[in-house]
Amino acid sequence: MAGRRRWSAGVIARTAGRALAAGAVGSVVGVAAYSISQTGGQSLSVVVGGVAGAAITLGADLYRRSVQLTEVRLVLPGSEMTFKANTDMRQAALRMFFQAATRVATRPLDDDSGNLREALTSLKTLFDLYREPLESGAAPPPPAEGDSVHELVLDVLNFELGPFLAHWHLRLQDFERTHPGRPETEWEDNAAFRQALRELQQRLRPYVIGLGSIAGLRDPERHLRRSAWYAGRGTGAVPSQGDRDRHEGRTEPPRPV
Repeated sequence: MAGRRRWSAGVIARTAGRALAAGAVGSVVGVAAYSISQTGGQSLSVVVGGVAGAAITLGADLYRRSVQLTEVRLVLPGSEMTFKANTDMRQAALRMFFQAATRVATRPLDDDSGNLREALTSLKTLFDLYREPLESGAAPPPPAEGDSVHELVLDVLNFELGPFLAHWHLRLQDFERTHPGRPETEWEDNAAFRQALRELQQRLRPYVIGLGSIAGLRDPERHLRRSAWYAGRGTGAVPSQGDRDRHEGRTEPPRPV
């Protein structure tokens, strides 16, 4: 997977056009204000002031949404996508990046730890979080140029998360129903599930990194790697407060702020 951000000639031209239009509007408002000051028309002053205020507000909103438009190209498994990323798209991509980066979709599940039912629940929650904006209509309309970040998410839902959940939820549910109270380690598909999860994580990784690139993160992959200290410990367990204190050189418990 590779991502590339650049300013396009069209973006530069549109930015210059907006600047010229803003200058023209400012000139008109200036002339109108000068004329009013000469004639003393109070009603006309109110009207022109209202129009100027509305124009400034709309202009500021358009500027916020599009002035930092950048192009991001991603080479994903089996496809290449181009995004004209504005502020709204970057915010959506950032939200979806961290939703995945903090879940088992990208976090390792070691062979000797972790709960398989909780892992499936985490993936189902991510599936729902990604699907909800699409079904509720909260997702912004497709951009006039380039791909939509929600098209990328549709691939994740339809070809990765959806099939995985449909397959493994039923198999684990069947074991839980026929062996109530038995530990997951006795499930005959325990090892196969963990291997399939690792393969899913590898397939999801380019998409998640791509979301980070669209969001404008400098090094999105860094957030998906274990730190050298955790990797050296050789365990997926979350360290205790005492472990963190010793690692950070504290001899006393931290004081509440």
